[in-house]
Amino acid sequence: MSARRRRLAGVITLVVLTACTVGGSGGGHRNAPNASSGGSTGGYAVAIPHVRPGGAPTLQAAIAELCVAPPPTDGKPATGALPPDLVSIAQSVEQARGHRYAHYPPATEVSNSQMDRRLLKNFRQTTSRRADDRRTVAWRTIGVIGRGDDLYRAYRAFTTGQVVGYYDPETGDLVYLGSGTLDFSERFTLAHELTHALDDQTFDLTRLDPLAAHCQDERAQAALGLVEGSAQYFAAVAIAQNPSIDLGDLLKEIAQSASGATPPPGVPQFVFDQQLWPYSTGETFVASLVGSGGTAAVDHAFERFPVSTEQVIDPATYPADTPVAVSIPDLTGALGARWGDLDAMTIGEEWLRGMLALRQGVSPDVATGWQGGGYRAWTDGHDVVVVLRTRWDEPDRASAFAAALQDWAAGRDPAPAITRSGREVTAVFATTPSLVATAGTALTQG
Repeated sequence: MSARRRRLAGVITLVVLTACTVGGSGGGHRNAPNASSGGSTGGYAVAIPHVRPGGAPTLQAAIAELCVAPPPTDGKPATGALPPDLVSIAQSVEQARGHRYAHYPPATEVSNSQMDRRLLKNFRQTTSRRADDRRTVAWRTIGVIGRGDDLYRAYRAFTTGQVVGYYDPETGDLVYLGSGTLDFSERFTLAHELTHALDDQTFDLTRLDPLAAHCQDERAQAALGLVEGSAQYFAAVAIAQNPSIDLGDLLKEIAQSASGATPPPGVPQFVFDQQLWPYSTGETFVASLVGSGGTAAVDHAFERFPVSTEQVIDPATYPADTPVAVSIPDLTGALGARWGDLDAMTIGEEWLRGMLALRQGVSPDVATGWQGGGYRAWTDGHDVVVVLRTRWDEPDRASAFAAALQDWAAGRDPAPAITRSGREVTAVFATTPSLVATAGTALTQG
């Protein structure tokens, strides 16, 4: 999720899903201009699209070429007041966070149906079906989602029936479900959103927007880990000001509830874990910052966002251990005249952990030591080739990941080609064995 991200459900908090901040397309990825839809379904839920022939010279150029900035929003600044029962929560958030509101954010109380209408409107305005279809085809070729999965429908499934509140930095509005007397979980959710509002007024959360506009998926996910982690952690601190609530017990209960969560119908496990990650691991990251440097350390992180999910997973790597860019050349010359770029993105430690976790017996911890990564996908409208390449801190880390990836892909048909060269690991996935061989040979010769 990026700056203009879907208002998706977050961490399970007792019996409800807390919400996040603003809405938009997952990862900020958009369809390339002049790309036509349609293509072969091959028995899959989403058709392989036809694309413009030819490819960009590098991975980074492909990301830039396939990326279209989200459309400008027409949201007007919100007006109104914060109800008295929410003011007391806001005051607790101020005390927990160590900052003061310039003004209390206006709040809009809505019904379930009104919440769904608002979220669906945002989803339809900011989400590209064609872009999600492209990514669906790339991800199922890799194997992180199934042949019947559909990213567009999966993201939409998060949009209704699960969000109990959200804060929109672009309008300054806090929208929440009205239900009369606020129970514990609703107070927690509102404290979460009021923390977003305070962080926004203090540090300007719209600074995440350029990450979406330039499709910097890994950096956007890392920044989101800080933003949602702050809201989770300080909401818990605010609620724990009640003398009957122990902060440690509350944080433990939140973590346990999150670990036991299951995806809603139609949402692949991989996608669900990605959406949950900024809340669970982000909260741990913020707790670590507070433990080492107090709220001032969190403030510093908002001034200098983490740039990789590795930094959020392992706070010891923040901020010094920065990623390196990997190189994936264009293979359309070897693949054929009809082939063109389908999808491209940077991938980090969190993405790889989520992938490895899908196979029982393969440890996600093998992704420790990540230094950079990305993939490129090409298609001719009937078949697909994906090259996934990662770089590691040490050759033995690369060797361990290559071995784990072999175990992860065991039994796949066609089998991917997985090779290691020094600190780099390259995996070639495709829809036919001959295409795996062709792409592998082209990479060797290139």
